[in-house]
This record gives sequence, C-alpha cells and structure tokens, in this order.
Amino acid sequence: KPITFLDTPGHEAFTVMRARGARATDIAILVVAANESVKPQTIEALNHAKAADIPIIVAINKMDVAGANPDIVKGGLAENDLNPDDWGGDTPCIPVSAKTGMGIDKLLEMIVTVAEMQELKANPNRAGVATVIESHLDTQLWPVATVLMNTGEIHKGDALVCADSYGKLKLLKEYTWKSIKRAGPGDPILIVGLDKVVEWGDVLQVVSGI
Repeated sequence: KPITFLDTPGHEAFTVMRARGARATDIAILVVAANESVKPQTIEALNHAKAADIPIIVAINKMDVAGANPDIVKGGLAENDLNPDDWGGDTPCIPVSAKTGMGIDKLLEMIVTVAEMQELKANPNRAGVATVIESHLDTQLWPVATVLMNTGEIHKGDALVCADSYGKLKLLKEYTWKSIKRAGPGDPILIVGLDKVVEWGDVLQVVSGI
C-alpha cells in the first residue's frame, strides 16, 4: 500500500521542524542509531510525537555497524516511557540498516499494520483539506506551497482558502515534480495559486468559490 513519508532533520536545532512533522503525520517513525542509543534529540522527537498523540514505531538503524546493540536502545526507550513490544510494551521496534536494506520490508509492513489497527482512514469524496508543510515565494514571484493532503480531493482550477490567503489552483505537482490534475488523501503536492505565502501548519481548504 502507498505510504507517504515526511522527513524531518535529526539535529536538535530543528525542534520546530520536528514538532511540525509530528503534527502533520498519522504515525511517527523514530529513527535511533543502534550504536549510539537514545540521544537528547531522540527524547525531544519522542515528546513531540507523544504531544501529537500519534502511534510511534521505532526504527533501530545502523544494525550493520560494529557495536550495534538494539537492547541498549530499547533500554533507553523504556527509561523514557516508550516500552518495546518484545519487552511487554506496545511500541514496535524494528532493527534496520539503511545501508544494506535489512529490515526495511518489515518496517513497511509494520507501518501498514499500525495504520490498519488505528483504522486510519480518509474520505476522498469530499472537498480537499491539507496541511501546509512549507511555503515560499519562487523566482517568478509566485507564492508556492508544499502541502500534505489530509482528506478529500483537490483538482486543478479549484478555489482555495488558506489562513488569510486565497486563490484558484493554477498548478499542481506531485513529489517527482510531474504536473497532475488531481490529488487525494495522503498525497504530498506542490501548489501554485494562492495570493500570498502561507505559514507551515496552516490548513488549506478547497471551497466552492473564492
């Protein structure tokens, strides 16, 4: 099944970006290095996900590196009230290696399983609603916004409202920059048509008319 990933930087300076990511997503994937255990930025990201009240899956990465020890990672998580499922808790912890690809299939399967258990659903047959991920003024002085569709559909030509900005959807692109005519729940898209730059976290809505 299609899964949309919203990546946020791991450095502790990006607190705000990680908070934004947690709010815009249905499931948080917490990536922890198997040879480093739980760091302050891991705890910070964990707290953002908890505040957003979304399920958490832990990907224990770098299993191919010497000194990798998933049990130390699990111990650090348990100390921060995130109990691994194989330790009697309810947090899936999947050992993976981004380098070799080990465990990635199992991680993807777990994401789908958690989504099904949480009954994460959206209605495609309604006016679209999306969350703004980022927005800027491009070189041709067009306000551009990257949004993540939450529910409903959006079509080229639709009337849009987002905070104090509005307009008609002139350009719609998918994540590969290919122009498309419509998008639905879970799709990450780039849009042009709003009359000004909006803020991350703003809610974009398709309306019947400007």
